[in-house]
Amino acid sequence: MKAVIESGGKQYLVSENQVIKLEKLGNTKKGDTLVCDKVLLVWDGQNLNLGKPYIDKAKVTLEVFDTKKGRKVKVVKYKAKTRYHKTIGHRQIYTQAKVKSISLQ
Repeated sequence: MKAVIESGGKQYLVSENQVIKLEKLGNTKKGDTLVCDKVLLVWDGQNLNLGKPYIDKAKVTLEVFDTKKGRKVKVVKYKAKTRYHKTIGHRQIYTQAKVKSISLQ
């Protein structure tokens, strides 16, 4: 069974027992269970359910693995002929979660 969920303004195609990276989800700890009720699509191999925009009573259960930082992204500011340049780095925080179940009830 596969589903499309919305979290943090982004959409993710997920299936059961899949590990996904989401934008940081509040104060979650390792082992916490989250329920995502913003389900846009559910497909079980034969039947396709589409929401307008969300499917009523559909839920995806996630188990939090860890909260980590991503790769460093370097941002460079530069102005020509003025000897101005500045380099800063940014590491986005994300939550790793495993999809435990997808249900339509």
